[in-house]
Parts: sequence; structure tokens; C-alpha cells
Amino acid sequence: MNTQALDKNGGVDILIAEDSPTQAQRLQFILEQQGYHNTVAANGREALEIARRIRPALVISDIVMPEMDGYELCRAIKADAGLADTPVILVTTLSDPEDVIRGLECRADNFILKPYDERYLLGRVQYVLLNRQLRTTEQSGMGVEIYFNERKHFITADRLQILNLLLSTYDAAIQRNRELSRAQEELQRVNRQLAAANEELDAFSFSVSHDLRAPLGTIASLAQLLERFAGQNLGDRARAQIHSIVDGVRRMTRLIDDLLSFARTARQELKKGEVNLDSMFREVAQDLTSQAQDRQLEWRIHSLPIVHGDPAMLRLVVVNFLSNAIKYTRGRDPAMIEVGVESNGADETAIYVRDNGVGFDMTYARRLFGAFQRLHRESEFEGIGVGLANVRRIVNRHGGRTWAEGRLNAGATFYFSLPREPRE
Repeated sequence: MNTQALDKNGGVDILIAEDSPTQAQRLQFILEQQGYHNTVAANGREALEIARRIRPALVISDIVMPEMDGYELCRAIKADAGLADTPVILVTTLSDPEDVIRGLECRADNFILKPYDERYLLGRVQYVLLNRQLRTTEQSGMGVEIYFNERKHFITADRLQILNLLLSTYDAAIQRNRELSRAQEELQRVNRQLAAANEELDAFSFSVSHDLRAPLGTIASLAQLLERFAGQNLGDRARAQIHSIVDGVRRMTRLIDDLLSFARTARQELKKGEVNLDSMFREVAQDLTSQAQDRQLEWRIHSLPIVHGDPAMLRLVVVNFLSNAIKYTRGRDPAMIEVGVESNGADETAIYVRDNGVGFDMTYARRLFGAFQRLHRESEFEGIGVGLANVRRIVNRHGGRTWAEGRLNAGATFYFSLPREPRE
């Protein structure tokens, strides 16, 4: 690119209208490196005053600016007899198709697509400056009315302006397409890495489930055999220590199982369909009641809707919520558990499970759905703190939310929501 040819007769003055100091400095640096003389204005109104004073060879203007935006500045320059032949390049994201129409309306000469690289910017600048002489031979037309997006627009730009603007728009679209192609290639590369990582995770899960559980089972069996064969030779302290070993092995085995379940919910493919929450909650409640025959449980399950989701995963959510309600109402006689629908707007369905159990301090509510986060000692209530983390992961994958409310020793209410499927 030979910009020195443009600079040999005293230099080329370029006016930069940009309200972002960072962007203005970057533009100024790129242009100065090529020998252009630059003046910077912080808004459109200031840029217009400077343009009338220095008569620049080119104006580069951001569109979004205070006091006077880029379209207004361009329109004012083209309406000024002393500046009418000054080319204007608008800096834009081209996020709206109407940007092109508005550019034609204000008789802009070119677009620079944001974010831009140095070569692209300098190419646009040189192109506009080289075509400035050609434009002096063109006469502005009488104008034409066009309709776009059900609105009428009056275009007075000359033929070369229209051609340049459309070509720059096409060039910007090509550049954006290249960027999208590069992003797609990068996404494919990341997906390949993710697939490889998932394979490694599957292998690790297999190792955990077999290589770690086997020695744990051996430890538990040997401890029990020791207690059986040693018989009366063991004192109370030694027997208690053996029981601690067996209990520790059981807790470790349960931890491994919960971790594997937590990992599976992230990788397992969602198989969505219609899920009748009413029948699902009632079935799970009946199963849990039969497992807790020594407890007096009072269920109040209101009519629940049919939702769209993965039945197996949503069943895990239901089991976890109802199991927690039974666990944390231990000591209550009777334990009262209520299930219903929360009116929570038209875009989601929210289900709640309310109990009269030990509750919790709302100060620590944010910890409830975190992995390995517990608000009670394991000696009081069993568990390692993975269940609610699993619930949150499942509900998040369905596009829903989870939250809870409670008071210490006054019960708790746990919620999960699912997005409503749009009707045909």
C-alpha cells in the first residue's frame, strides 16, 4: 500500500470523530504510522466545527456518539457547500440491515466494520481517498424514494457513493463470514478436545468404580472377619475401632457412588418428552413412605402439571427433594410435607416442596445447592452434600432454576422451575 503518494504534497488531513478515547487513540496511531495527519473530536458537534475550520480530506466517524451521532454528522457535512465533497466513512457493527439504508440516506461514502483490523481499516481509507477525485465528476441525482422494513427512505447519494457503500457492505459481510468460519473451526477444535476429555472422564469413572471400590470392599470384609474370628479377645475399644473402619468404608463407597452420579448427569443426553409430575410425585412419595414405616408422614400433594423434560432425570429431582423433606423432618410427629405449584409467571412452571422440619438459616441459603456443601453435621443428618448440587445441574440443563427458603427450626421450602414449552 503506497500511502506516501497521498502524503507528498503537504500530507492528508483526516478528522476522527470518536467519543471513546481508547478507540480514538487506536485509530490515530494506525493512521499516523502511515503518515496521515489526524485531528480527533470527541463528538459529532465538535467534529463538524473542526471540519468547517480545517477542511479535512476525509472524516472517519463512529455512529453512536453524544450530542450528534455519526449519521447526523455525515448529513451535516454533505449539506455544507464547503464540505459537500468531503468523503465520510462510518464505523459500525452493521448489526441492523437498516444501517445500510441510513448510510445511503445521509450520503456516507463507506463503512468500516467494527471491530476492525489495521489492514482492513487502511484499505478502506486508501480506497475512499483514491476515489475522491472520481466523485468530483459525478453530479448528485435528483434522489429516489425506496421502501425498506415498511418505511419510506429518500436517497440522494450519487451513483459512485451508492456503489462504494454497497461494495463496502458486501466486503464487511465477507469479512464477518470469514470471522464466523474461523470461529466455527475453533468451536470444532474445542468440541474435539471436549470429546477427548469426556472419553478420559469415562475412563476415570470406570477406574473409580472398579479400582477404588474393590479395595474398599476388601478393607470392610477384612475388618468384619477380624471382629468375627477375634471374638472375645477384642476389647470394647478395639471393637469400636473396627466399627469405625467399616463405617468409614461405607461412607467412602457412598461418596464414590454420588460422585459418579454427579458426573453422569453432566454427560448424559437429555431425552425429553411429556412428564406427568402429578403421578411422578405421588409414586415417589408412596415408595419413600413404605421405606419409612417407623415414621408418621402426612403428605399434601396438590394437582401438578405435565411438563416437558427428561423423565429419568426429573425423577432424580423429585426423589431428592422428597427424600430431603423426610430426612430433615426427623423428630417431627407428624412430619408434614406439601407439594404444589407456585404461580411464577407465564414463561415457567415452578414446583415447591414444603416441610415442617429443622429448616435453615437464610444467611447460608446460597450454599445449599453447592457440591459438598452442608448446613448440618453428618452426625445429625446423613449425606455428603451432593444431592442438591445434582438437582441444580439437572434443572439447569433443562433451562430452569432452583432456590430455597427457610427459617431455623421452622421448616423449609425448596423450589425448582422448568420453562414452559411454546404452544404451536
